[in-house]
Amino acid sequence: MTYWTLNAIFLIPVAIIAIVAEVSSRRRAGPAVTGSLAAPSTAATLSWRAVGLSAVILLILTAVFDNLMIQLGFFGYNPEWISGVFVGVAPLEDFAYPLAAVVLLPALWTLFTPSATAAPVERTRS
Repeated sequence: MTYWTLNAIFLIPVAIIAIVAEVSSRRRAGPAVTGSLAAPSTAATLSWRAVGLSAVILLILTAVFDNLMIQLGFFGYNPEWISGVFVGVAPLEDFAYPLAAVVLLPALWTLFTPSATAAPVERTRS
């Protein structure tokens, strides 16, 4: 098994969840009406601009700190399982986990945030 195979086990479900979140948020937001005076939708939507900005910041931090930790000998990689592409001394495969996290968290937030139009749960008195 290579590290890319291991990464695929995490990245494929993350991609599926992100697609489901995007489709779900578009359905909840409804059709866009240009020039409408209607109140804006309060449904949670997935902001890809925010995800992208967060990804850039997190990948830079990952590059800095993973290189530092590998240089200090905190952990290493089996050379037979890596692609051979490096950012400093950190293998490229090392960047898949922060990328998965930065996509997964907002996708799950979008999926599990109830829309404003959802019917409230009625509580019964005992």
